[in-house]
Amino acid sequence: MSEPAPQPLRIGILGAARITERALVAPARSGGHRLVAVAARDRSRAEAFAAAHGVERTHGSYAELLADPEVEVVYNPLANGLHGPWNLAALTAGKHVLTEKPSASNADEAREVREAAATSGTAFMEAFHYLFHPVTRRLHELLASGELGELRHAEAMVAIPAPGPDDPRWSLRLAGGALMDLGCYGLHALRMLTPWAGGAPRVVAARAGERAGAPGVDEWLDADVAFPGGATGTARCHMAYEGLEMSLRVIGTRGEATAPNFVLPQMDDRVVVRTAAGERTERLGTRSSYAYQLEAFAARVRREASLPLDADDADDADDAVATMHLIDACYTAAGLSPRPRTAP
Repeated sequence: MSEPAPQPLRIGILGAARITERALVAPARSGGHRLVAVAARDRSRAEAFAAAHGVERTHGSYAELLADPEVEVVYNPLANGLHGPWNLAALTAGKHVLTEKPSASNADEAREVREAAATSGTAFMEAFHYLFHPVTRRLHELLASGELGELRHAEAMVAIPAPGPDDPRWSLRLAGGALMDLGCYGLHALRMLTPWAGGAPRVVAARAGERAGAPGVDEWLDADVAFPGGATGTARCHMAYEGLEMSLRVIGTRGEATAPNFVLPQMDDRVVVRTAAGERTERLGTRSSYAYQLEAFAARVRREASLPLDADDADDADDAVATMHLIDACYTAAGLSPRPRTAP
């Protein structure tokens, strides 16, 4: 006799951010989950969003949404500086939380989120969706199989054309900057190489360029890391680039493998492998990385399934803290300050 199908998630959305349609609405619809409620500071925006995307009801404030007993999962796509405060509020309200990255403005705030997650006993996950796609899983398989030999170097580049001048990603008060919005992907991807690198990476140097008219906000940042086993890595990011680049390359003693777009593999699902035997291109499928992510998060909530988020088997909130430590270390090494906390 087959097991009954798991109950759909009952999801509440904070804000009406543009990313929500592809990051949550489409995966929820295809996975059969319910979009119970959306809240925005301007209720008319919430009403327009609900009408466009089939959300069941709206709330006039984020606090009202957190008090809704039918909402069990909160998705947080707010500006970076509002991730920490509203993650804390949602966890304190006993909700499961799927938050856009990074989980907080700095490592101190990320630790508070971790403690709130531990106290609440609910599921918490930072939305590094790329990790759940077969493209990234394949890079890890190639390292684990030994085909590439021992890991010697890894390099990530995540860059986009410049957002508009009023975009919150250029706001220091809202924890903006290229590293917070883009470079966190590269740093996280380097952290996920820990099993093949003898341990977690540490920052050894970083360089940054500030955005004109936005003191303290990085337009670009390059970071160099070292692993305990002797491998090295670079994580580069640029938020005013001439085009879109989101590549990850891992180099071993016997060969190398490159994912031309590891962040959005649904746009380019190639993994290019080069060894002494020659070069080949593998195609891993264009199903959305966000769909894989929500599928994994639902399994976590319903079945307490494990997630491939930490090489040391720490919980998901610990993974988020470790990433924020690297982000803070990059800012310090580049002569900038870690992002300040933002009032909710």
